[in-house]
Amino acid sequence: MAKRLTAEQKTIEGLLGERGAKFLIPDYQRPYSWEREQCETLWDDIIAFAFPFDHDFDSEDDSYFLGTILTFQNQSRESEVIDGQQRLITFLLMLRAFYAAAENVQFDNKEFVLSSIGKCIWRTDEFGKVNKTSVKLKSEVASDEDIAEFQKILATGKSTKGNASNYAKNYRNFQRWIDEFKSTHPGDFSYLPMRILSNCVFLPIEVDSQNTALGIFTTLNDRGMPLNDSDIFRSQFYKLFSQDGKQSKENFVQRWETLAKLCDKNFHARKGTPLDDLFRRYMYYAKTKRAIEGNNRISDTFSDMRDFYAEANYKLLRNEKTFEDLETLATFWDDVNTRSDRFPATVLKKLYVLSYSPYSLWSYIVSLYFMSNRELDEKKFCAFLDKTTAMILMNAVLDLGKQNIRRPFVLEFKDIFRGEPLNFDMQFKRHEKILRGRLSEMAFSNSKPITRAMAAWWTFSDPAQELPPLGTKLHLEHIYAKKRHELHPLKNPDLLETLGNKSLLEDSINIGASDYRFADKKNFYLGFKDAKGKFHDGTFNRELQFLAENLDDFTEDEIIERNEEIFNAFVAYLRENDLLI
Repeated sequence: MAKRLTAEQKTIEGLLGERGAKFLIPDYQRPYSWEREQCETLWDDIIAFAFPFDHDFDSEDDSYFLGTILTFQNQSRESEVIDGQQRLITFLLMLRAFYAAAENVQFDNKEFVLSSIGKCIWRTDEFGKVNKTSVKLKSEVASDEDIAEFQKILATGKSTKGNASNYAKNYRNFQRWIDEFKSTHPGDFSYLPMRILSNCVFLPIEVDSQNTALGIFTTLNDRGMPLNDSDIFRSQFYKLFSQDGKQSKENFVQRWETLAKLCDKNFHARKGTPLDDLFRRYMYYAKTKRAIEGNNRISDTFSDMRDFYAEANYKLLRNEKTFEDLETLATFWDDVNTRSDRFPATVLKKLYVLSYSPYSLWSYIVSLYFMSNRELDEKKFCAFLDKTTAMILMNAVLDLGKQNIRRPFVLEFKDIFRGEPLNFDMQFKRHEKILRGRLSEMAFSNSKPITRAMAAWWTFSDPAQELPPLGTKLHLEHIYAKKRHELHPLKNPDLLETLGNKSLLEDSINIGASDYRFADKKNFYLGFKDAKGKFHDGTFNRELQFLAENLDDFTEDEIIERNEEIFNAFVAYLRENDLLI
């Protein structure tokens, strides 16, 4: 909970016009992105508000709400803007255009209008004189290549015609709209900027820390893309590489883009962005490495990722080796997903099975193993993958929850880092009788992640089973079809949703509801020629091919027999991996 949170409605003049006001857009924010459409909508709304057609404007009571501005005060006593920077920049461009227009014409109260606008753009001395070299808002956005144009506009009131930045285009638009208003409503010109300053209001929210502000922003923001952890982490790397000059900075930008593309291609994050997921996978390695170097224990309750990387003023992200590690890790996962020949087929199959895991934890554990060992020994890596798979599937079958699956692995992190085999503590092993009881009472419906995971494990328990072609999507197949059960019900209807009746099948093999008989399914499993003579490939699944070749029918007895075979094989697998007592 925040120690301090203030929220008080303020006019633009009340927010920006305070003599000590200093706003900073931090380096991790995104560049200015407002375009003509957004600016024109804002301008039209303000004109309609400031000069209403159905009543006289009431300068004391009328107000136009512009939204919230979320900030926290940093160590330099600047208000760092977490939310609202796009609107703040837009209003500064608008006010600067008003100031430039007001300088060049004579009208009543000119000096007062200039002074009121000027103190919102620039800092002033004790006599209210503006210093045009010191603006109220400063931007350090790391990826904004056009920020110099914004600073130039505020300083000079001019924009180069050839400049195509959003700053320049929007500023020129405001100049044109102001000139049009001035020519059509010359008597009202002085009123418009004053009504903007005095009657357009923000709700500034100021909190005590960056984390509090970011947390509030993540909760409240529903207008656009929320700020991601990787946006903040990128800015730290940008600072690091910028220290070595322009070439190093440009090289980093290219490397980051490559990294982002690899993540977009290979990661499907359940939380945050694909880049966030890369940092989360790396965190398991970095946390373990830090614990070993400091001779500390590893807690099974991991800190928030943003808090972890922010420790010691982002020390970990101010090291070029960290960025190289992230590239190495992203490349590893790309090689896994593209089935690079750096991995033997045995390893790729076991990783493929793990990709069906009910818990994302598996990818973090494998990342820790790879980053710690890098030069992978096939036999040791396969043993690690098997034991990881066995522990995850056993916990999922017993439905012990995400927290309980994390604990046994956390206690192994240091051994994983040192390249030692997994050797789970006795407290995490289970009684075979309890496991068999759970297996026999479970309904393995298609909606349960454990069903797909067990089907994948069973399919590849056959050493001769090959991987499906890259990009193949698999679904769960009822070998004894649902439609068949409707027409010819099983004596025990519960058998329909058992593992003995489930298998993985390519989405591209579309077995229609009408093809419910096993005799029809056999054609799809083995491949067939249609009426036009076109051959349709069968399934990659060797077991389904075997069933089609050797059975005339797949009945209730076959479901029971196959179900028992899968259960026995699974129990044997857990026993081989020393997880049963």
